[in-house]
Amino acid sequence: MSMRKASIIAISGKQFSGKDQLTEILIKHLPNFTQIPLALAIKQAYGEKYGLSLDEIEANKAQHRPGLIKLGDWGRSQDPDYWLKQVLESSGNKIISDVRLKREYDLLKAQDAFLIRLEASREIRSQRGTLVSENDLTECDLDNTSHWDALLRNEGSIQELEEQLKKLL
Repeated sequence: MSMRKASIIAISGKQFSGKDQLTEILIKHLPNFTQIPLALAIKQAYGEKYGLSLDEIEANKAQHRPGLIKLGDWGRSQDPDYWLKQVLESSGNKIISDVRLKREYDLLKAQDAFLIRLEASREIRSQRGTLVSENDLTECDLDNTSHWDALLRNEGSIQELEEQLKKLL
């Protein structure tokens, strides 16, 4: 499957692997796509619950991450696909920039999404931000999944990442 023919592009990677950066590059090359992260639905619900704006949550992401994980887990306890279904219901071409669970991967694969795994070493990721809850299922459930449409390494510059992406396009 070609990335250009897909209506859903899904990106997986550990925290601070560069998923949002890759999404920005993708949108530059595929302007008819919109970023709709699963975490956005969770962050919006979390913000409503605690009276926080998205900017406040983003500015203190490490502090809020455990609560966001808990809320994400709550939604998935209602329906394993609770957050993903909300995103899939939105119209248009979309980039889901934060696939974290095998169940999400399986559902997106069934939807014929183009699946990208973005990898960076723990050392590099820890230089980019504070790593928290590293053993949570949302951080490690896809570690042994190997059937990606593309596997990219993000340990260098933004330009190097963009060059890898251009080869896919």
